[in-house]
Amino acid sequence: MEPVKTSETPSDSIEDVSALIQVRKDKCQKLVDAGVNPYPVTADILQGKISSSYVRKTYDSLTHGQETQETVRFAGRIMTRRDMGKASFAHLQDFQGKLQIYVRKDVLGEAPYESFTKDLDLGDTVGVEGKVFRTKTGELSIRAEKVVLLSKSLRPLPEKWHGLKDPEARARQRELDLISNEDSKNVFRTRSLIIQGLRSLLGERGYLEVETPMMQAIPGGAIAKPFETFHNALKQKFYLRVAPELFLKKCLVGGFEKVYEIGRVFRNEGIDTTHNPEFTILEAYESYGNMETMIDLTEYLITGVANSIGSDKFLNRPFARRTIVDLFKEYVGAEEAGFVAAQDWNGLAKKANAQGEAVHKVFDHLFDEKIVQHLMEPTFVTDFPADFSPLAKLKPGSPNFADRFELYIGGGEIANAYSELNDPVEQKRRLLEYRKSRTTNSEKEEAEGMGIDESFIQALEYGMPPAGGLGIGVDRLIMLFTGQTSIRNVLLFPTLKKEV
Repeated sequence: MEPVKTSETPSDSIEDVSALIQVRKDKCQKLVDAGVNPYPVTADILQGKISSSYVRKTYDSLTHGQETQETVRFAGRIMTRRDMGKASFAHLQDFQGKLQIYVRKDVLGEAPYESFTKDLDLGDTVGVEGKVFRTKTGELSIRAEKVVLLSKSLRPLPEKWHGLKDPEARARQRELDLISNEDSKNVFRTRSLIIQGLRSLLGERGYLEVETPMMQAIPGGAIAKPFETFHNALKQKFYLRVAPELFLKKCLVGGFEKVYEIGRVFRNEGIDTTHNPEFTILEAYESYGNMETMIDLTEYLITGVANSIGSDKFLNRPFARRTIVDLFKEYVGAEEAGFVAAQDWNGLAKKANAQGEAVHKVFDHLFDEKIVQHLMEPTFVTDFPADFSPLAKLKPGSPNFADRFELYIGGGEIANAYSELNDPVEQKRRLLEYRKSRTTNSEKEEAEGMGIDESFIQALEYGMPPAGGLGIGVDRLIMLFTGQTSIRNVLLFPTLKKEV
């Protein structure tokens, strides 16, 4: 007998989709009228529930036609179904993958089988009880003796053959992306493993995980425009943090020698393939450390994460090192390198023929446009201009360069670290000078992220040990390990413009 395909094939028409939704709502009401709860609190069939991966591992030795003696219980979303008169095949999907079930009228009973074929739809979540067997075609399956509806789906899933392919739609309706695209689900599995790996590796090194405020009275710790909010009870404006840095340094003042935080930060800036207004950062600080300590920690974390997820990327230590001036000399020009060495931003802007652009931005643009593309292998870029590093100590014997690095891999920045400035008088002077020198629109907005937080200066006055600090863009690290070219693809729910 020719199989009857039951998958719905809605068009893009709103009217067609609405009609399908109404049909499903009618089925749901029919079940309610028959005394069936389409959304039960729990069900006996979930007791002892196993996963699809457990079935594959445990019963892999079954031969064609062979069936187990024990009964198993499994639950998942109906992804496909083929009705063939008195029998049906369906695939249920759980977090670990898909598993086929075989449903027969003479086993399930006439009324339950009728309900299975008429009342259930693709997308419904069901629980199944039965014995595992291997079909004649070699597929591990469950011969269903009982089927229980656990959740009724009122909306049709994306079409089976087209799925959810449009990047905008995938980001906007991530739940459907995860249902229909196994590759996307694997990206977020890997994301979780990477973050777990970072925590484990830092714990092995004796770092203490702490939490610091996301709402701050004064933004600080990064060159970035902050988001503003308002606390009604306090009648006070607050800022969503651009970085946890200043509070983590206060922990060092308080006597914690190694601290870190993994969490969200917020920057009111542009959106592109490597920037989202909210993103995840790892910041770690170590008393009695410095930039070299952070280089060792960075290599340890990245190679350790690679090992933990079974990746062969970025395992070779030590990573390469290049200075800013050398990179400018090689890829931009000797004269431009001289301006960078002297921190002569007006001269650099004139040489670059930059029109109507903030002079400090010329350095960034030249670096991004002419140098970054060459930094494919893991490379520590060192000797950053002190003028761009107000929270970092100066490199010994060099008044123009900070004891700082940025790590670049695959043509993108992954990490930033330096020997932390712990002289309170010098720190306040440097912050004031930084804000004073950034007067044009874009630079002035970004300088807001370097607020003069008197409570932080006061904390430094109690004495902070010499220290090294590290920041890693977790989302960009995940992009590297999962081969994604857009940050949207590694954020479950990225920031998107409201649909019109």
